Amino acid sequence: MSGEEGTVRTDAWIWAVRLTKTRAMAAAACKGGHVRVNGQRVKPAHPVKVGDEVRLFHEGRQRVAVVRRIIRKRVGAPVAAECYVDNSPPPPPREAVAPAGRRDRGTGRPTKRDRRDMERLRGGLPPA
Repeated sequence: MSGEEGTVRTDAWIWAVRLTKTRAMAAAACKGGHVRVNGQRVKPAHPVKVGDEVRLFHEGRQRVAVVRRIIRKRVGAPVAAECYVDNSPPPPPREAVAPAGRRDRGTGRPTKRDRRDMERLRGGLPPA
């Protein structure tokens, strides 16, 4: 593989090791302050080198990766997994992430009474 020494852009490395689906998403995460390298917020062009700790807040969870190898091109998932050490906390259990306002399929739109009940559950309306 080419480019295994030196440094690489943060957004390119995050995308290459498959922490985000697209490079644009990686760059947007950097611009939005959702990426930290060694504890500091970084811009997309910040260089990443071997040994750096990259923290990414993406899709509602935190990913922590320690750089083991520098790559510039996107590679397959098994190869990408060898390029970093994953120190991410485990994702929350599915029961903890309960979908709010789910309705059974085929029941149609909620009635006005149903909408008011849902608002009360969310804490938006005073009790009836």
